[in-house]
Amino acid sequence: MANIIEMPKLSDTMTVGTLVKWLKKEGDVVKSGDNLAEVETDKATMELECFFDGTLLKIFAEAGSQVALGAPLCAVGKAGETVEAPASTAPAPAAKEEPKKEASAKAEAAPAPAASGEKKEAELKKPSADTAPAPSAPARAEGERVKISPLAKKLADEKGIDLSSVTGSGPGGRIVRADIEAAAKNPKPAASAKSGAPAASFSGGTVGAKGPIQDERTVTVSTMRGVIGKRLLESKTTIPHFYLEIEVDAEPLMALREQLNKGLEKAGVKLSVNDFILKGSAEALRRVPDVNAAWEGTQIRYFGSAHVSFAVALPDGLITPVVRDAHDKSIFQVSSEAKSLGKLAKDKKLKPDQFTGGTFCVSNLGMMGIPKFFPIINPPNAAILGVGTTVTKPVVKNGQIVIGQTLTLTLSADHRVVDGAVGAQFLAALKAVLESPALLLV
Repeated sequence: MANIIEMPKLSDTMTVGTLVKWLKKEGDVVKSGDNLAEVETDKATMELECFFDGTLLKIFAEAGSQVALGAPLCAVGKAGETVEAPASTAPAPAAKEEPKKEASAKAEAAPAPAASGEKKEAELKKPSADTAPAPSAPARAEGERVKISPLAKKLADEKGIDLSSVTGSGPGGRIVRADIEAAAKNPKPAASAKSGAPAASFSGGTVGAKGPIQDERTVTVSTMRGVIGKRLLESKTTIPHFYLEIEVDAEPLMALREQLNKGLEKAGVKLSVNDFILKGSAEALRRVPDVNAAWEGTQIRYFGSAHVSFAVALPDGLITPVVRDAHDKSIFQVSSEAKSLGKLAKDKKLKPDQFTGGTFCVSNLGMMGIPKFFPIINPPNAAILGVGTTVTKPVVKNGQIVIGQTLTLTLSADHRVVDGAVGAQFLAALKAVLESPALLLV
């Protein structure tokens, strides 16, 4: 009897997965350990691993489609077996799009059906880029609606690919990720606009340019964007946020960072301000552990370890990789792990245990010049720290007005768990270690 491989549940927030592309085709002989397909979840793009020996008899989900948890993806069994997709868990059909007057490239995706339960016949692991795209389909006629998977559309936007120059290799000429990657390697000049002034670029552009800022379009909400919207709406409407802020003298931190980076340059060590914030937050949680907690309805859970997560911006949202046991690691270990996790996050290759289980979160917009902001708590955490940019301004030191460097930190806290006094104690502890940063080297 054939083994049906179904969409597994990767995290507690995952309800659907996007089948990015198949790495095997029907009729291929497969064995346990082979990678069958790439699947995009709400957090990462990973590979579907086979745990059976046999032949890939049937593929039930098309590349680019969204598939509910527990829905069948494929069947593996003995060559010659006949197998059909179970009617109750068949993948959802592709969503229809309404034409727009000023339509350009529109994303097309399948709606997510309700989850049908968790299955353990398959697991996901990190992808490898070693599969070739399918043969090209015939070119589209001018003015024809572009059919493209959500992931391919996102990649095209990131890479600035002109979709009119891309031929889809997916079913019915649908553009898939492999087509965008191929187009990026062999770029073609974009077609000139029929009307309107050239668009202004962020770095300068043409001041006073006329015409629309972009073609009007609608895009299907991605799995990641949908999860972000749901969780943050839940956070803002069910968690009683309160906010505290404190100004930190950043000169000692900046001076020590410069000294360490200069002295350890040959060793390849380069500490960032955020590394000090992450390690400092872990130390402050050690001193004020009641902030390291979560509301659980009828009880409050106080965590014994400081698993500090940090927000990483992605083209379609954000993700929070976790530096586990940051309180027991040196700042150099924290820095190394944060850099490695950050790269994996941007490549969407994080494993589930690398972005779940955080007990406290840090969100830093300082590199974008934001002086301060009020972040939304990332459930189930009881607090999140907002980090602003380092500001050079006049300050008073020893009764004298001098030019100094300051950093504003904002704590958003869940008032069901953290009282104002406890939040203030945490910020005071964090200020103390950041203004005496050598303490973080011990």
